[in-house]
Amino acid sequence: MSRPNFTVVTEFTFEGFSIFGWHHRLIFFVVFLVLYLLTLASNAVILTVIYISHQLHTPMYFFLGVLSISETCYTVAIIPRMLSSLLMPQQTISVPGCATQLFFYLTFGVNNCFLLAAMGYDRYVAICSPLRYSVIMGKRACTHLASGSWTIGLSTAVIQVSSVFSLPFCDANIISHFFCDIRPLMKLACADTTIKEFITLLISLCVLVLPMVLIFISYVLIVTTILKMASAEGRKKAFATCASHLTVVIVHYGCTSFIYLKPKSQNSLQDRLISVTYTVITPLLNPVVYSLRNKEVKDALLRALGRKPLS
Repeated sequence: MSRPNFTVVTEFTFEGFSIFGWHHRLIFFVVFLVLYLLTLASNAVILTVIYISHQLHTPMYFFLGVLSISETCYTVAIIPRMLSSLLMPQQTISVPGCATQLFFYLTFGVNNCFLLAAMGYDRYVAICSPLRYSVIMGKRACTHLASGSWTIGLSTAVIQVSSVFSLPFCDANIISHFFCDIRPLMKLACADTTIKEFITLLISLCVLVLPMVLIFISYVLIVTTILKMASAEGRKKAFATCASHLTVVIVHYGCTSFIYLKPKSQNSLQDRLISVTYTVITPLLNPVVYSLRNKEVKDALLRALGRKPLS
């Protein structure tokens, strides 16, 4: 039986936000550009303050620094092309270029998930075992946790990119998104994707649910320990040290879980708008929350500017 004629896809076209008119896209462009520049500037400030302030050379801020680097790379992989497509819709990307973007998106995205879990473990040790904190969270342990996060991110990216781009793409080449993501790409495949979708679901469960469970267990133990503290001031201080991390965790996992763990959706525009939250807004949230809600960071920043720290 002869195979029907088809054209092998050599490049994809982003649908992006082309459904909106020019004026709306221009507004989106200005807003997203400002948020992107703020993200880059905020993460640069966080990294600089951590580097120059010896008081912040602790495991907590080591992980915050690594997270800032990862978040910056994560946004660089996606936002510049998205901004460009807002001004010039229907932009194309080659198949290798799409695979590269997906690879870096997954690497840094998954890395962020496990770094947040490592930061949760750090808070657990600091509050539940304060006397052994410096022993448990030594340089070697911090390096292992950080490198483990990067390794999981890289491994996940290799598996997922290999899985998606082993599919044949023919005729249809319009990606219903503003960057190369797994589900929009699978919709374009001219082959059965049931097994691939099941593999993607399993991997999503591992890289999203596993860190969430670890963070949840950490905070159950943290809250239990805090409630046993006799001093009200001690309880307040302990809760304050966790507030920034918990805020970032809730927003980060809330958005990504909604996209990757929900059933397949036909409303691609809704998915794109939700994706803006974790690709544009969440990366800015990390440095802003940690700088505005954290007295140590604010004091270090004031010292760097030659001003008196807050009393």
